[in-house]
Amino acid sequence: MSSPLIEALPTRHGFATVTEATLDAFLAAHADSVLFFPGDTDRLVESADVAVILPELLKSFPHVAPALVEKASERPLQLRFRFNAFPALVFLRGDGYLGAITRVLNWPEYMREIGAILASEPSAPPPYKFPEHCVPAANGSANLAEDISE
Repeated sequence: MSSPLIEALPTRHGFATVTEATLDAFLAAHADSVLFFPGDTDRLVESADVAVILPELLKSFPHVAPALVEKASERPLQLRFRFNAFPALVFLRGDGYLGAITRVLNWPEYMREIGAILASEPSAPPPYKFPEHCVPAANGSANLAEDISE
């Protein structure tokens, strides 16, 4: 189940909807863009908050084209852009990564972070950071590390 606030973004606010297959065409059509990854909306009430906040934020950044990432494409695209929490906003210039904001911030933090991200040059996404006490296994899956701090 998804939030009605998130579902309304394309019709009410003109957000594009992108998938892993359509993302590159969307990025090629826009100089600057932001991708909204809601995540599990049944578990993350913050996602609905971002759905309300983001259209208002974009009034201050009207040149940024917004897109809602379809649920089935969230995980593959999360791997591409290497963020580790939902909801997430990923900012791009063409197909170049600018930065990401995860979870919910307060208004001044959003304005400061978005301004700094949009002022930056495209770069590779940062390396994926595993949660504390989590180490990658040799086969690529993650196992909890034994807590040896005691």
